[in-house]
Amino acid sequence: MSVELGRAALAFARFGLGPHPGDLSRNEDGLELLRHELKAGTVATPVGADLITTPAILSLVQAEFQSRRLARGTKPNGAVNATGKPDEMGSPMVGDSPSSPRSPTRGDTAAGLPKDAETVRPVAQRLYRAEVSSRLAIAREVSIGFVERLVWFWANHFTVSAAKGPRLRATTGAFEREAIRPHVLGRFSDMLLAAELHPAMLIYLDNVASVGPNSPAGARKGKGLNENLGREILELHTLGVGSGYTQDDVTNLARILTGWTIAREANAAELPGSTVYHPAAHEPGALTLLGKSYPDAGPEQVHMALLDLARRPATAEHIATRLVRHFVADEPPETLVAKLAQTFRETDGDLARVSSALIEAPESWSPEAVKVRSPQEFLVAAMRALALEPDPVKMMGGLAVLGQPFWAPPGPNGYSDRAVDWASPEGIKTRLDIAARFGQAVSVQEPATFLESVLGASVSQETRAAVLRAESRPQAMALLLMSPEFQRR
Repeated sequence: MSVELGRAALAFARFGLGPHPGDLSRNEDGLELLRHELKAGTVATPVGADLITTPAILSLVQAEFQSRRLARGTKPNGAVNATGKPDEMGSPMVGDSPSSPRSPTRGDTAAGLPKDAETVRPVAQRLYRAEVSSRLAIAREVSIGFVERLVWFWANHFTVSAAKGPRLRATTGAFEREAIRPHVLGRFSDMLLAAELHPAMLIYLDNVASVGPNSPAGARKGKGLNENLGREILELHTLGVGSGYTQDDVTNLARILTGWTIAREANAAELPGSTVYHPAAHEPGALTLLGKSYPDAGPEQVHMALLDLARRPATAEHIATRLVRHFVADEPPETLVAKLAQTFRETDGDLARVSSALIEAPESWSPEAVKVRSPQEFLVAAMRALALEPDPVKMMGGLAVLGQPFWAPPGPNGYSDRAVDWASPEGIKTRLDIAARFGQAVSVQEPATFLESVLGASVSQETRAAVLRAESRPQAMALLLMSPEFQRR
């Protein structure tokens, strides 16, 4: 069934988080609403007593791990960090998945926590739930939610997954707060640097264990190079697959990244759990990446390399393609991708300007709703439409059974933006079950009035008839939430 949405409905559904009751009845121009939100330049700040810094989080998780280990009467395992010295903060913990991020443990129904992480669950689970609560509170309150959707997009682009273990489960929300939100309307190069060198990313892609083979630490301890972070920067975060980089480029970028790790508790000169650069673990000498030689300039070497990657034409093309696929169509229109890529190049990666180019392009406003809402988009849109108070426990459970827990994708490529991955028969059946629960949980106005309030003029005659013929108000609400107009954007 073909579904067409009016411009106001498109603004809320395609670019935002869905309308609140009455948002569509004001008949405001959708593009003007988006322009206003983008011009305001406000990126919501999560609030909550448990929303602490990443170093503080890692210290809490580590302290709990040590306490439980002592209670069991076991001793430290002698792990070493990237300096080649005994390490607690940078070593694997109970529940951390194997080193390859390609296949982390899928986890339990509470959003991807590996089963063997139960021994250190309380702190990580409490902090994770606090982050989910703050994200949901923002999602409920923002007007349209375009900027918040951009936050979600970029957090998924630079994936760190709670599915890998307790340290990641505890810090994925902090990663979004510290590395994504401050730069979502800033420059891509700044976000790139903040994301790649954030402690959560260094843990997730195993850079804490990566040591230059010819560095003093590598020679002394026989530690080796880990290419995970270098590979994903090129493949996922900047240039994209098929853009011309080679295995030598992956290896040399991994070498450039050596020495970047997490501060140890034993070093009084460093803040435990913070990102630090240890020269003794860095691969010495000049290194060549994509034909350019980068001198051994200490921490500046990686800064220069990442800045150049951010400015590559292939990066502009890759980012533009992913943005268009996320917001507009599974098969991105080439003309729209070209417009965004050109804006990216001409503005040196100004993400506010790129986002503006997205909403200003006529191709973005095709009335046909061809995108299927992801599970996160569906549940949040339902929460907003029904004016429900956020319930993090129920939301976490719903997202788990739908396959899209917050910050817990199965791999570093993040969650899919394609309908084929969310619109399977089993997935639709699960959505129907959840929609029925929503319908039973709310006591709202008459379905006919609610229909106009949430779907506006876009509602089809088929949907209107189905909702009005419903045998009960809960059934009517469930039918509304499962209508093509609500499921698509």
